[in-house]
Amino acid sequence: MRAKLHADDTPVPVLSPGKGTMKTGHLWVYVRDDRACADQTPPAVLFRYSPDRKAVYPHRHLRPFVGVLQADAYAGFNALYERPRDPLLEAACWAHARRKFYDIHEATGSPIAREAPERIAALYQIEEQVRGRPPDERRATRQARAGPLLDDLHRWLIDTVRTPSKKSELAGAIRYALSRWAALTR
Repeated sequence: MRAKLHADDTPVPVLSPGKGTMKTGHLWVYVRDDRACADQTPPAVLFRYSPDRKAVYPHRHLRPFVGVLQADAYAGFNALYERPRDPLLEAACWAHARRKFYDIHEATGSPIAREAPERIAALYQIEEQVRGRPPDERRATRQARAGPLLDDLHRWLIDTVRTPSKKSELAGAIRYALSRWAALTR
Protein backbone atom coordinates (compact mmCIF):
# COMPACT_ATOMS: atom_id res chain seq x y z
CA MET A 1 0.00 0.00 0.00
CA ARG A 2 1.32 3.43 -0.91
CA ALA A 3 1.44 6.19 1.68
CA LYS A 4 -1.27 8.85 1.37
CA LEU A 5 -1.23 12.53 2.23
CA HIS A 6 -3.90 15.18 2.07
CA ALA A 7 -2.59 18.66 1.23
CA ASP A 8 -4.08 22.13 1.16
CA ASP A 9 -3.03 25.69 1.73
CA THR A 10 -4.73 28.64 3.37
CA PRO A 11 -3.95 32.32 2.85
CA VAL A 12 -3.09 34.04 6.12
CA PRO A 13 -2.63 37.75 6.86
CA VAL A 14 0.92 38.58 7.95
CA LEU A 15 2.22 41.86 9.33
CA SER A 16 4.97 43.33 7.17
CA PRO A 17 7.88 44.07 9.52
CA GLY A 18 8.51 47.78 9.98
CA LYS A 19 5.73 48.81 7.61
CA GLY A 20 2.65 48.37 9.75
CA THR A 21 0.81 46.89 6.76
CA MET A 22 -0.51 43.42 6.06
CA LYS A 23 0.51 41.06 3.30
CA THR A 24 -0.70 37.56 2.49
CA GLY A 25 1.33 34.50 3.41
CA HIS A 26 0.32 30.87 3.07
CA LEU A 27 -0.01 28.10 5.58
CA TRP A 28 0.45 24.68 4.00
CA VAL A 29 -1.05 21.69 5.76
CA TYR A 30 -0.21 18.06 5.11
CA VAL A 31 -2.29 15.40 6.86
CA ARG A 32 -1.88 11.66 7.21
CA ASP A 33 -4.86 9.87 8.73
CA ASP A 34 -5.78 6.42 7.51
CA ARG A 35 -7.85 5.33 10.51
CA ALA A 36 -10.91 5.27 8.22
CA CYS A 37 -9.04 2.63 6.20
CA ALA A 38 -8.51 0.39 9.23
CA ASP A 39 -4.84 1.44 9.35
CA GLN A 40 -3.30 1.58 12.82
CA THR A 41 -0.66 4.16 11.87
CA PRO A 42 -1.12 7.19 14.11
CA PRO A 43 -2.50 10.26 12.35
CA ALA A 44 -0.17 13.20 11.84
CA VAL A 45 -0.32 16.76 10.59
CA LEU A 46 2.46 19.04 9.38
CA PHE A 47 2.12 22.80 8.94
CA ARG A 48 4.55 24.88 6.91
CA TYR A 49 4.50 28.62 6.26
CA SER A 50 5.53 30.41 3.08
CA PRO A 51 5.47 34.11 2.21
CA ASP A 52 3.63 33.41 -1.08
CA ARG A 53 1.93 30.57 -2.97
CA LYS A 54 4.73 29.58 -5.33
CA ALA A 55 4.92 25.92 -6.29
CA VAL A 56 8.47 25.70 -4.98
CA TYR A 57 7.13 25.35 -1.43
CA PRO A 58 5.05 22.18 -1.78
CA HIS A 59 7.84 20.78 -3.97
CA ARG A 60 10.33 21.31 -1.13
CA HIS A 61 7.90 20.07 1.52
CA LEU A 62 7.04 16.90 -0.42
CA ARG A 63 10.43 16.15 -1.98
CA PRO A 64 10.98 12.96 0.07
CA PHE A 65 7.36 11.81 -0.10
CA VAL A 66 6.32 8.93 -2.34
CA GLY A 67 2.70 7.88 -2.62
CA VAL A 68 -0.75 9.33 -3.14
CA LEU A 69 -1.41 13.04 -2.76
CA GLN A 70 -5.02 14.10 -2.31
CA ALA A 71 -5.38 17.79 -3.02
CA ASP A 72 -7.32 20.46 -4.87
CA ALA A 73 -6.54 21.52 -8.42
CA TYR A 74 -3.73 23.94 -7.47
CA ALA A 75 -1.45 23.91 -10.51
CA GLY A 76 1.58 24.06 -8.22
CA PHE A 77 1.09 20.36 -7.43
CA ASN A 78 1.16 19.28 -11.11
CA ALA A 79 4.93 18.91 -11.35
CA LEU A 80 4.79 16.54 -8.37
CA TYR A 81 2.53 14.23 -10.38
CA GLU A 82 4.90 14.46 -13.32
CA ARG A 83 8.31 14.39 -11.65
CA PRO A 84 10.66 11.96 -13.40
CA ARG A 85 11.58 10.07 -10.25
CA ASP A 86 8.84 8.77 -7.94
CA PRO A 87 5.94 10.82 -9.30
CA LEU A 88 3.09 11.22 -6.86
CA LEU A 89 -0.24 9.66 -7.69
CA GLU A 90 -2.96 12.31 -7.78
CA ALA A 91 -6.22 11.82 -5.90
CA ALA A 92 -8.57 14.77 -6.27
CA CYS A 93 -10.77 16.03 -3.47
CA TRP A 94 -14.53 15.52 -3.69
CA ALA A 95 -15.13 18.30 -1.16
CA HIS A 96 -13.52 20.83 -3.52
CA ALA A 97 -15.59 19.60 -6.48
CA ARG A 98 -18.79 19.55 -4.41
CA ARG A 99 -18.24 23.03 -2.97
CA LYS A 100 -18.22 24.62 -6.42
CA PHE A 101 -21.76 23.33 -7.08
CA TYR A 102 -22.94 24.08 -3.56
CA ASP A 103 -21.78 27.70 -3.76
CA ILE A 104 -23.51 28.19 -7.13
CA HIS A 105 -26.75 26.72 -5.80
CA GLU A 106 -26.61 28.92 -2.69
CA ALA A 107 -26.06 32.02 -4.84
CA THR A 108 -28.51 31.27 -7.64
CA GLY A 109 -30.88 28.52 -6.56
CA SER A 110 -29.95 26.55 -9.70
CA PRO A 111 -31.58 23.09 -9.64
CA ILE A 112 -28.70 21.71 -11.70
CA ALA A 113 -26.19 23.04 -9.17
CA ARG A 114 -28.29 21.46 -6.39
CA GLU A 115 -28.31 18.04 -8.03
CA ALA A 116 -24.53 17.57 -8.08
CA PRO A 117 -24.07 17.85 -4.27
CA GLU A 118 -27.04 15.51 -3.79
CA ARG A 119 -25.39 12.92 -6.00
CA ILE A 120 -22.06 13.39 -4.23
CA ALA A 121 -23.82 13.04 -0.85
CA ALA A 122 -24.88 9.52 -1.86
CA LEU A 123 -21.18 8.69 -2.36
CA TYR A 124 -20.37 10.17 1.06
CA GLN A 125 -23.03 7.92 2.64
CA ILE A 126 -21.37 4.85 1.19
CA GLU A 127 -17.99 6.02 2.49
CA GLU A 128 -19.50 6.51 5.94
CA GLN A 129 -20.74 2.91 5.92
CA VAL A 130 -17.33 1.44 4.98
CA ARG A 131 -15.23 3.69 7.23
CA GLY A 132 -12.88 1.60 9.34
CA ARG A 133 -13.47 -1.57 7.33
CA PRO A 134 -10.61 -3.59 5.83
CA PRO A 135 -9.40 -2.50 2.36
CA ASP A 136 -10.86 -5.50 0.48
CA GLU A 137 -14.30 -4.92 2.00
CA ARG A 138 -14.20 -1.19 1.22
CA ARG A 139 -13.13 -1.88 -2.37
CA ALA A 140 -15.90 -4.46 -2.92
CA THR A 141 -18.56 -2.14 -1.50
CA ARG A 142 -17.29 0.79 -3.53
CA GLN A 143 -17.29 -1.23 -6.74
CA ALA A 144 -20.77 -2.64 -6.11
CA ARG A 145 -22.50 0.47 -4.78
CA ALA A 146 -20.44 3.57 -5.57
CA GLY A 147 -19.32 2.40 -9.02
CA PRO A 148 -22.80 2.64 -10.57
CA LEU A 149 -23.41 6.01 -8.87
CA LEU A 150 -20.12 7.33 -10.24
CA ASP A 151 -20.96 6.08 -13.73
CA ASP A 152 -24.34 7.84 -13.53
CA LEU A 153 -22.75 11.03 -12.19
CA HIS A 154 -20.16 11.01 -14.96
CA ARG A 155 -22.83 10.59 -17.66
CA TRP A 156 -24.95 13.32 -16.03
CA LEU A 157 -22.00 15.73 -15.97
CA ILE A 158 -21.21 15.05 -19.64
CA ASP A 159 -24.86 15.55 -20.63
CA THR A 160 -25.36 18.58 -18.37
CA VAL A 161 -22.27 20.54 -19.41
CA ARG A 162 -24.10 21.35 -22.65
CA THR A 163 -26.99 23.04 -20.78
CA PRO A 164 -25.49 26.22 -19.29
CA SER A 165 -23.55 28.90 -21.11
CA LYS A 166 -19.95 27.79 -21.65
CA LYS A 167 -18.75 30.84 -19.73
CA SER A 168 -21.04 30.30 -16.72
CA GLU A 169 -19.81 29.33 -13.27
CA LEU A 170 -21.96 26.20 -13.50
CA ALA A 171 -20.24 25.09 -16.71
CA GLY A 172 -16.92 25.81 -14.99
CA ALA A 173 -17.88 23.63 -12.01
CA ILE A 174 -18.87 20.80 -14.34
CA ARG A 175 -15.66 21.11 -16.35
CA TYR A 176 -13.66 21.12 -13.08
CA ALA A 177 -15.21 17.79 -12.07
CA LEU A 178 -14.85 16.26 -15.53
CA SER A 179 -11.23 17.38 -15.94
CA ARG A 180 -10.36 15.79 -12.59
CA TRP A 181 -12.49 12.68 -13.06
CA ALA A 182 -9.67 10.12 -13.06
CA ALA A 183 -8.21 11.63 -9.89
CA LEU A 184 -11.66 11.98 -8.26
CA THR A 185 -12.42 8.30 -8.83
CA ARG A 186 -9.01 6.98 -7.87
